[in-house]
Amino acid sequence: MKKFGIFYGSSTGSTSELAQRIAKAVGAEAEVHDVASADASMAADYEVLLLGSSTWGIGELQDDFDGFLPKLATQNLAGKAVALFGCGDADSYPDSFCEALALIKEGLAGTGCRFVGAYTPEGYSYDCTRSEEDGKLIGLCADEINQSDMTDERIDIWLAAIKAEL
Repeated sequence: MKKFGIFYGSSTGSTSELAQRIAKAVGAEAEVHDVASADASMAADYEVLLLGSSTWGIGELQDDFDGFLPKLATQNLAGKAVALFGCGDADSYPDSFCEALALIKEGLAGTGCRFVGAYTPEGYSYDCTRSEEDGKLIGLCADEINQSDMTDERIDIWLAAIKAEL
């Protein structure tokens, strides 16, 4: 099994909790790091990077991840599989739901990494998001405020999509 590095930024704890739930679902191959204290060079230790940020305001990265992303983009990510996850509020921000994922993807464009884990959104209530491409969400979008009862099922669907691409 490939070694997974889970790197997240969290201000209120929702994305931290989501990262822990993902780690539990992945199993022993996963190690979790808060980007507030992680060094971007740690990415070299993993074959698969799971990168997560909550979305703030109208489509902004969480503060710690905003500082971590440029440092991560300078690392050698060639050949690494990268999957994205995050938390958002589809009811209050239906036009920018989980857009932090799109910002991470944009920030890592040109690094040689390969994005995995896109899946067809079902049961979501957002209007639009830059984190949807070609009818699929580019990563796990969790709405812990309005649809927390669907998160475990969405984690399973997302991880199955990732594993199918590894």
